[in-house]
Amino acid sequence: MSRMLFVNMPVKNIDATRKFFDGLGFGFNETFSDENCASMVINDLTTVMLLQEARFRDFIADDICDTSKARETLLCISADSREEVDSIVDTAIGAGGSAWMEAQDQGFMYGRAFRDLDGHVWEVMWMDPAAVG
Repeated sequence: MSRMLFVNMPVKNIDATRKFFDGLGFGFNETFSDENCASMVINDLTTVMLLQEARFRDFIADDICDTSKARETLLCISADSREEVDSIVDTAIGAGGSAWMEAQDQGFMYGRAFRDLDGHVWEVMWMDPAAVG
């Protein structure tokens, strides 16, 4: 059986966060979503649980990272083309996110990144399939 990945992230406003990621084309699993959580589906094996900060605190014994000062993680999602990388990142910035770092262009691989409404960094990357195989 393939392993599944569930990423849990604190957010300040579930409704605004859900609208933000819906605008980027992500879907949600309503079975695991409520007023404190949005279960965002990346693919069949990967889900991001966007948890209202108070709900996120139920799962931790320490504090939530201050994303204005530090990075706890970098999340990277793939795109089907260079154009899709630009489209996703430009849409995120237009929806209230912010640009993060400079674009990375290595010819066979291209990526950009944005910070979401809560300051979490999302990288979007395309890699030439010929370079992988």
